[in-house]
Amino acid sequence: MSDRFYIHDEEEESSIRFVSFMGDNDERFDLALISTERYYGKQVVLDIRTQRFALLGVDDLEEQGLLEDAYQIDEETAEELRAFLLEAIVEY
Repeated sequence: MSDRFYIHDEEEESSIRFVSFMGDNDERFDLALISTERYYGKQVVLDIRTQRFALLGVDDLEEQGLLEDAYQIDEETAEELRAFLLEAIVEY
């Protein structure tokens, strides 16, 4: 048996929304939005196809280049994702 030092080891209720949609530029999005009280109103937004994720709140969506960098997408695709997330991200 190992002497593992845990920094956190907690269980918590969460809500997961799975959504797939096509953007105007024929880009497909397959997302999982994970809501929990742990992240102070932010959600874990997981792109299932690319296996990239970011911890996002509405305020983060205003940050220039954040979605492009986090999901490795171009500006046009990021605008489509941003428009969806502005509707979808809610405080838990």
